[in-house]
Amino acid sequence: MRIGVDLGGTKIEAIALDERGVELVRRRVRTPAGDYRGTIEAVAALVAGVEAEIGAPATVGVATPGALSRATGRMKNANSTVLIGEPLDRDLSAALGRPARIANDANCFALSEATDGAGAGAEVVFGVILGTGVGGGLAVGGRIVEGRNAIAGEWGHNPLPWPTDAERLGPACYCGRRGCVETFLAGPSLSRDHFEATGARLSAAQIAAASPADAAARDTLARYRDRLARGLATIVNIVDPDVIVLGGGVSNIEALYDGLTDLIARYAFTDALATQVRKAAHGDSSGVRGAAWLWPA
Repeated sequence: MRIGVDLGGTKIEAIALDERGVELVRRRVRTPAGDYRGTIEAVAALVAGVEAEIGAPATVGVATPGALSRATGRMKNANSTVLIGEPLDRDLSAALGRPARIANDANCFALSEATDGAGAGAEVVFGVILGTGVGGGLAVGGRIVEGRNAIAGEWGHNPLPWPTDAERLGPACYCGRRGCVETFLAGPSLSRDHFEATGARLSAAQIAAASPADAAARDTLARYRDRLARGLATIVNIVDPDVIVLGGGVSNIEALYDGLTDLIARYAFTDALATQVRKAAHGDSSGVRGAAWLWPA
């Protein structure tokens, strides 16, 4: 048995999977806001409850925002700031009374989709999160690649490639730089771009819904698609994955996939693009499922 936990800023979700990846139990609780110790206790209680339901002990993997620093062994780069600077893996293992494996939530997303999702059977899978932020994870041979600095896959904090004059210097990013991919491709950025072009304040979902009858909405999605293609072309140039899997709320906009691979091919350094772009098979469940798969058989 495997238990996966997705440690989010507002909720903590846990699932149990059997050896075939069949979901047995799913439970969630609210994340104790601003309370690190309370968060550890909430995870431990959630795992205990799930184990009581399945009636068997299980391995535990946890998907987290941010990553463990190779230099300090403590959390870094987490948008749930209460985790930053804490030895999360050690504290979770102590609370659970067994080793717990943790990984960045985007890496868990990539692992899930590479194991039994849209990238199943592929050797190299790059998972992309397009949501309130932009993240990514890399799975090779069914295993996460974290990198020497535990930042492999963080394509959202590279500059947008081949910017137009209108895109320079780019919006300010919370990381302290300007023009990051995230500032153009996050869901709120899609809304901002539409507002700047039209004066209408619409969410990403509303823009997508309006696009069949609204030329301005279609133009907004076309700009977004082109920016997405440029960003993914750099992934192709560096990683050359078999499959790129898109997840996060923005990935549910079906119009984004129209002609996307042709656009990527226009920018990628290749004569023909064999990489496939697919929508995540497990949707919002990929992170928590990937956490469970952190433990190999």
